[in-house]
Amino acid sequence: MAMSEADARAEGRREATPAAVVVLIVYVLLAVVSWMKDWEIVGLPWWCWLVVGLPAVLLAIDLVLARKGRGIVRSRHAALVLLSLLVAGNFIGLAVLVAGLVTQSTSSLSGGELLLTGFAIYTADVIVFGLIYWELEAGGPVARRVAEVRRSFDFQFPQDENPELAGSDWRPQVWDYLYVSLTNSIAFSPTDTMPLSLRAKAAMGLESAISAVTVLLVAARAVNVLGS
Repeated sequence: MAMSEADARAEGRREATPAAVVVLIVYVLLAVVSWMKDWEIVGLPWWCWLVVGLPAVLLAIDLVLARKGRGIVRSRHAALVLLSLLVAGNFIGLAVLVAGLVTQSTSSLSGGELLLTGFAIYTADVIVFGLIYWELEAGGPVARRVAEVRRSFDFQFPQDENPELAGSDWRPQVWDYLYVSLTNSIAFSPTDTMPLSLRAKAAMGLESAISAVTVLLVAARAVNVLGS
């Protein structure tokens, strides 16, 4: 039985709230540790990480309020814009870190600073793109929940190809999309879930590029600093 749009919105936001809160916690933790350790990358103060994570604050507030049927983001388009701002902020954070690796000496950039900053950027990358896939596919979470029959237009899950693997009422939840994002960020390519649309492929390609720079460049340099 199909649920109402208000109930679908509340249920969809309820399942996504913890993921948005994790992004917020990661950036706040990075800012607090940078303040306590007096870390600066290319001369930027610790509170810059709070600015980068500001869209996560708005997203978390929206998801919490939307659990009761209301939120500050009232349209799917606005939600995608907010998530795009998080991607932009994460990309800027990565650019700042890479600039620090290129311009600063290893003595001024500690291994702990590199690892924590890289971890924060990587974690935010996985969660934000997972939420983008969740919001992007088949009209968004509300449309997917209102529909009586699941129709996948952007991603093909194993359950779509083999319906016998899931129940008749199965539909992907936010954790399914977060898993897609995690495996894509590690393998730099699709694994068990295939992107079907051009926008899904573009989003997965961008995520792979960000995670590749973070993991291959930043982590390698951090290990080198720790071993020196």
